[in-house]
Amino acid sequence: MQATKTVAVLGAGGTMGFPMARNLARAGLAVRAWNRSREKAEPLASDGVVVTGTPAEAVQGADVVITILADADSVSAVMEDARPGLPAGVVWLQMSTIGEAGTQRCAGLAGRAGLIFVDAPVLGTREPAERGELVILESGPEEARPLTQPVFDAIGHRVIQAGPAGAGTRLKLVLNSWVLSVVEAGAETIALAEGLGIDPGLFFKALEGGGLDLPYLRMKAAAIAKREFSPSFRLALAAKDASLVGEAALQHGLDLPLFETIAERLSEGAVDHGDEDFSATYLTSSPDQAALS
Repeated sequence: MQATKTVAVLGAGGTMGFPMARNLARAGLAVRAWNRSREKAEPLASDGVVVTGTPAEAVQGADVVITILADADSVSAVMEDARPGLPAGVVWLQMSTIGEAGTQRCAGLAGRAGLIFVDAPVLGTREPAERGELVILESGPEEARPLTQPVFDAIGHRVIQAGPAGAGTRLKLVLNSWVLSVVEAGAETIALAEGLGIDPGLFFKALEGGGLDLPYLRMKAAAIAKREFSPSFRLALAAKDASLVGEAALQHGLDLPLFETIAERLSEGAVDHGDEDFSATYLTSSPDQAALS
């Protein structure tokens, strides 16, 4: 199998898709891009990306097709639209977070179209995507590696081989359960400190240098302190991902009451703050601050 020359990115105007497409182009790959709102992808043309009007146009001549979209329904619909331009044997690199059922649906679509399906969601938000430092949770056939490796080299700094297709998605669900739990717990802890008249900075000073001191939590705490919730990862998507974790737990007969509560809280916050960063879940725990934001 020859090395990748052309990559199609479907969802190239999104928070993740845009920097991924740009980094692929800057790594020397030919990139064809599509986004539902075309104007969001148009700036990629300055990096030599060919921005197209339809998914079918974007995938023409591609060795690898990346889907990086919001949910399973979007991924399935876009790939159905792309099928007229897809010859058998093309590698479909599915990098969206769509849960187990969504991944199974996509694998079935790939089988019917004769595509090589690689399930490879990513760990990281906008900033790591911009720096090309995503962690890629790869799962799928080994035969696809010569084509996927140049893509991974351009957009990520580490690849974790999880197993057969589907294992990457299951690992992403596990990781998301931890990330979402940390941020929700941190947001509530900050709200508690403020409610008790304690400077949250003292909380972090007490943790400094110890095993409980988490750089990611500090980053989100800084956003909360400034009440600056420009989205690195939107709260609406965090709520969606939390629901996918809940669905997986139910399917596998697990009882996760803590995470059920977290999922409910994120969903509640997404009603008013869905387009803000998911650290804005803090505002649900501190309604007075929500009124001021």
